[in-house]
Amino acid sequence: MDLTEYVRSALADYADTQGLDPTWLEEVGKTYREQGYLTREQLYDVAYASSTRSAYHVENNPDQRCREVTENVVAVDGDFSKIQLVSGLRGFKAPTASAVLTALDPERHAVVDTRVWASLDRLDYLDGRKERFDAADYVTMIEQIREIAAETGFRVDEVGYALFAADVEAREGTLH
Repeated sequence: MDLTEYVRSALADYADTQGLDPTWLEEVGKTYREQGYLTREQLYDVAYASSTRSAYHVENNPDQRCREVTENVVAVDGDFSKIQLVSGLRGFKAPTASAVLTALDPERHAVVDTRVWASLDRLDYLDGRKERFDAADYVTMIEQIREIAAETGFRVDEVGYALFAADVEAREGTLH
């Protein structure tokens, strides 16, 4: 299989999915980089776009904590530390937290969920399916996504979107 064509084709199909809007997330990222943090309201918007079911939990975070955590994400190195920091906020399990990291740095991060994991499994980058995952699983996925990005010349976030779209196309039956 030509991996570059796989990513190109799946990425072209992404607009037909119900996935997060990459253009909108880029705007969030621009604001994040300019401010150096995200507010509770901005985080709510990201959570709502990523996972409407859990977004209301974001309102239980004090605004100052949201600013502190997202400011610290900018300052800290390490994928595990970054995802774990965001996951410490209410309403941000690893998949939703990945959207915050992707907004901040789309060349190093990708929005991930069980669909992305399933596509990586189909491509033999991972072994077995998962319905839930944590910060360590995010690190496992992002390493594989970066490998695909390096091999194909696509940005890391683009590979993530492509993997999501590929699962939408390939999956038979329900998501879980």
